[in-house]
Order: sequence, then C-alpha cells, then structure tokens
Amino acid sequence: MKVLTVDDSRLIQRMYGLLFMKYKNCEVAQAGNGVEALEVLSHDKDFDMIILDMNMPLMNGLQFLEKMKELRHRHIPVVMISTEDKEKAALQAMKLGAWGYLRKPFKSEELYTLVDQVMAGSAPVLKTSRIC
Repeated sequence: MKVLTVDDSRLIQRMYGLLFMKYKNCEVAQAGNGVEALEVLSHDKDFDMIILDMNMPLMNGLQFLEKMKELRHRHIPVVMISTEDKEKAALQAMKLGAWGYLRKPFKSEELYTLVDQVMAGSAPVLKTSRIC
C-alpha cells in the first residue's frame, strides 16, 4: 500500500512514517501542505490513500480537497485527521470528499481501523467519538 501523508508538522510526519511502516509495511511519501501534496500528485498518481491535516499553511486540508475535485483525483481515498473538535469541520471535510475523519490525538489502533474501513469501501467513516 502506498500512502501520501500531508501535514505541516515534521514530528507528525515522522510519526505517520513509523505508523504506516508497522501497518502492512506501507510505502509513505510526505508533503508539508496542500500545495506540496498537489506537486507530489502531479508526478505520482499511484497512491492508495492520502492522510490529510486540516490546518496547514499555503493550502489547508479543505482547500486541498476542493482542488482534488477539480483535478479529478477523487479516486484516491482521503482521510482527514485534525485537531478540530467541532462536528461542523468534520462534516465539511466529508462534504468536500474526505472518505474518513479522525480527531487528533488518536491511538494507532484507531487509525488502522479507520484505514481498514476506508480501504474496504466502508466510507465515509466519521469518527464522532471525539468530535461530539
């Protein structure tokens, strides 16, 4: 499985790298914001999933989702992961095309379960336990 993680925190990026190596030995590419992620996608469209932060400089997660629609990358499942604790933010992400939503902080098992559900086609998956 090949995953693109998009987050402006280098620490979070390293964490995703470790988590996804443990999860089915995934290949992980990284971007620090939506602009960088679009650049990565312009060269490599073979990702199985995108893990996306909501709050980033230059282009946030919601703007990235809007751009993905325009560029016809909707076939790549996107899981939004954010510190936003309002259900409205999660619903907006889902409306723009996110296949799943998980609130930070999360346990690795929660991420793996969500990824499994999205990859199995059980999307959209909204993890409301931490939002409501």
